Amino acid sequence: MGQTTIAILDGQRTNPGDLSWTPIEALGRVSLYPATAPEELLDHIGDHEVIVLDKPVITRRILEACPKLRLIALFATGFNNIDVEAARERGIPVCNAPGYSSYAVSQLAAALLLEITTQVGRHNAALRAGAWTDNRYFCQVAPGLTEIAGKTVGIIGYGGIGQAFGRIMKAMGAELLVYARHRRPELEDAHTHYVSLNELYARSDVISLHCPANADSLGMINAAALEQMKDGVILINTARGGLIVEEDVAAALACGKLRALGQDAFAVEPIRPDNPLLRAPNCYLTPHIGWAPRETRARLVELVADNIRAWQQGRPQNVVNP
Repeated sequence: MGQTTIAILDGQRTNPGDLSWTPIEALGRVSLYPATAPEELLDHIGDHEVIVLDKPVITRRILEACPKLRLIALFATGFNNIDVEAARERGIPVCNAPGYSSYAVSQLAAALLLEITTQVGRHNAALRAGAWTDNRYFCQVAPGLTEIAGKTVGIIGYGGIGQAFGRIMKAMGAELLVYARHRRPELEDAHTHYVSLNELYARSDVISLHCPANADSLGMINAAALEQMKDGVILINTARGGLIVEEDVAAALACGKLRALGQDAFAVEPIRPDNPLLRAPNCYLTPHIGWAPRETRARLVELVADNIRAWQQGRPQNVVNP
């Protein structure tokens, strides 16, 4: 076991220096690369048996050129950057890391929604600028403050993150509408109901995206979908940028169809200066930080180590290409 050769291809992304690699280093001989450009992939993979990565794209050509490769372990839940079929054909398991970020991403989704509905940042800035000092009253009533209690929150995608976000919303008094590819009756209750996507669009006061990016979901929040929604709906996207058509969402914000957008992921990352959301009103944007708390990344390293260990023991787990 100790002689397994492991290459971490883009370690800087997961561990910029505040974590230990010990859980993975204990499993074999590790080559650590802070980043790997496309032209460096073949050199960095070399004769390693295991590669660990987040974003590098592993194509059929790369796999064919690396005959010693036996396992692909992902610092991620999504795996659309891997040719999983080509890996399966070569007997290479692709193991992802499900569930590691459920707490952190649902926390950010709630934080974006709370910033929109409570506007803590704006009121903090106004207070510090003297807006309250010059007010004759003990408090300052401002427009735009909104209770979540009693609102209908639509959740698209009801895996670990969607469920965690739903628990937060129910604790705040919201009613949940859920759309997912697979209905799980045991997750329904008096305040949680599975519905069609069209019904979710039509009834929700808040819509939060927690689904993967695939052929069915890419571009799902477009002009036609927005037209089905209530006027003044709030949209939260902490899943994948490609789920929304950014131009259509920016237009909906500009005309007031959408009250606000809270978003942590973008179609092109880092965000480009010409992204229409940067010019749209009522946008609350963060630079893909939902997964980034130190505790979350430490959990991720441990989970990847568990995946490698399980493979070494002949019982690979979290395999996305069985």
